[in-house]
Amino acid sequence: MDEFHRPLPPGYPDQALDVTTSVEYERGQWVVYLEVMFWDAIRRFRIEAYRTERLAHIAAEYMRRYADVDRKFPPMGF
Repeated sequence: MDEFHRPLPPGYPDQALDVTTSVEYERGQWVVYLEVMFWDAIRRFRIEAYRTERLAHIAAEYMRRYADVDRKFPPMGF
């Protein structure tokens, strides 16, 4: 094993550690992104574009809540 690759903790290789959403303005629309943090990387997914900022924030909150429902916490107490 080289110095740049740390071993994954046992039992949780594909479990998400944290989930966040963000709303950004792009080309006249508000876009919702879902960011999922794993042990080895952070993955960012484009969810949808909305006409108003208010609708985008409502959708972002729904997505964050839904993603948090199935998330299991690692034994370290995160």
